[in-house]
Amino acid sequence: MSPQWYQNPSLILQLKALSNERDALREHNLFEAENIRPESDEHQAPAEAQRARTPEGTWNDLDDPYMGAKGTGFGRNVPISKTITDTKRLLDPDPRVISNKLMARDEFKPAGIVNALAAAWLQFENHNWFFHGDGVADKTIDIPLQEGDDFPEDPMRIRCTIPLHGEIAHGCPAPVFGNQETHWWDGSQIYGSGAERQSEVRTFVDGKVKVGDDGRLPRSHVPGVDLTGMRENWWLGVGLLHTLFAREHNAVCDALKKNYPSFDDQRLFEIGVLVVSALIAKIHTVEWTTCVLRHPALQIGMNANWYGALGEQFRNNIGRIGDNEALSGIIGSNADQHSAPFSLTEEFVSVYRMHPLIPDDWDFYSLASGEHLEHREFTELQGRFTRDFMDRMDMGDLWYSIGLASAGAVCLHNYPNALRNLTRVDGQITDLATLDIVRDRERGVPRYNDFREALRMPRRKKISDITPNKQWAREINEVYNGDVDAVDLQIGMQAEKPPKGFGFSDTAFRIFILMASRRLKSDRFFTNDFTPETYTKAGFDWVNNTTMKDVLLRHYPELGPVVGDVDRVFAPWPALGTPPQSGQNAVFRLANTARAYVPWDI
Repeated sequence: MSPQWYQNPSLILQLKALSNERDALREHNLFEAENIRPESDEHQAPAEAQRARTPEGTWNDLDDPYMGAKGTGFGRNVPISKTITDTKRLLDPDPRVISNKLMARDEFKPAGIVNALAAAWLQFENHNWFFHGDGVADKTIDIPLQEGDDFPEDPMRIRCTIPLHGEIAHGCPAPVFGNQETHWWDGSQIYGSGAERQSEVRTFVDGKVKVGDDGRLPRSHVPGVDLTGMRENWWLGVGLLHTLFAREHNAVCDALKKNYPSFDDQRLFEIGVLVVSALIAKIHTVEWTTCVLRHPALQIGMNANWYGALGEQFRNNIGRIGDNEALSGIIGSNADQHSAPFSLTEEFVSVYRMHPLIPDDWDFYSLASGEHLEHREFTELQGRFTRDFMDRMDMGDLWYSIGLASAGAVCLHNYPNALRNLTRVDGQITDLATLDIVRDRERGVPRYNDFREALRMPRRKKISDITPNKQWAREINEVYNGDVDAVDLQIGMQAEKPPKGFGFSDTAFRIFILMASRRLKSDRFFTNDFTPETYTKAGFDWVNNTTMKDVLLRHYPELGPVVGDVDRVFAPWPALGTPPQSGQNAVFRLANTARAYVPWDI
């Protein structure tokens, strides 16, 4: 059996193996089901769609106007024939038992290498990438509670995902489910997917979005939730980020108006969307990802996705060297859909189920003095309670506190208990851990061993092969009655021992290395049209010259004493008055030891 990429003896061989793996995934793991999007009778994009992103995500590809549009279906990373919704085993093993016995947080296990801001960032991004809709109240999957289960509703009811076409049939490939967001990396969490939602957040003056005179977002009609593009699964962390990037959009529009005084409101808004969307994608690629995945090969590889192997300085000073993706990066290269038209995939949704990142307990501190202000549980910071809590706190104190706090590790026995008994803003009560298991089964995402096989990874022969943690192996064995092929994807991924410096499993990472670059390579506005002509020179420079730290300090300069000298904004910040840990050697020492809390050898 050939070694896994990280088992190669040198960094060069690891990078080569990663490149080969991505090429193989591009060729063999992109699939499009039938009727995923409508046909178009239009042959010429409107002028606005040729120069800018549309609210619905149409016309990103000028030859295929509905590719990636709002309402179109999710694709697949495994063959369609493998996407079976096994209705007879939909509740086997009992997903609530899995939640209670394998996922429930027994004690908080900190990730160490990333802070709670990194956890909030991921959900902020997920708001942009995918949403299957709310379902309907009278179509549910009912889960009877076992004796002694204290969940407040029996049976637990999970609303079914509504397919675009047809119904779920036993033994058949799962139907296509639609994405209620656009599939593109287009900032729709800020601006909204669709013209109606976008109109709600715009001022229609100077290209700007609505932000109050106090620098905070207006309230929406949803209790506790701000007026912004996406209003689902709301909590303090995403509230901070939505506010930050709404303000950043308006700062971009101010700069554009100064440089191009003839631009009208629509033109300023369009370019603002382009700039902020690209900036968010850049921050995710070269800052967030390199903080979560600290392996040296990934430090190089993710920066190369954006800048190419020749690096940022060469790219900024000299420019691209032809269309070579490896040398000059994906950004500004020619778009390529590889083996299937672009869409996000159901498997992509699954590997980003990283709820263990969220702490249950939160402490808040004064940015001015460093003193402890108060302790809160997550329930008090989410949903209908979010905005009232934020309004009585200084924004600097909120940012400082979320930057200080560690995110949780993505592993078994670390799922937030607040999310296992969650009351949504619409009154639904749910256990998100149970939901995560059911959704994969319902949508035909293969279970762990079949998933690995579809990605050409070795199957596990027995449950003890999944994890070196003997206690976890015994617990998984008990829940799944020794059947390694029945183990759910979420359980296998959370039980795996990740490669050194990784914040999540290598199995999840295989989808990541495929889809992270695909979201850039497929998008016209990151490839052929990532130019000063499309973005304007001022907008183009804004993307190229801005970091997450720049964004934070532009709008919250009071954070300077704690983030001014940090290298990684998504790593835990230093306490007020203490120096940050610096130096690349220290970073990698932290990366390689931060998961020592996991009792692998029990």
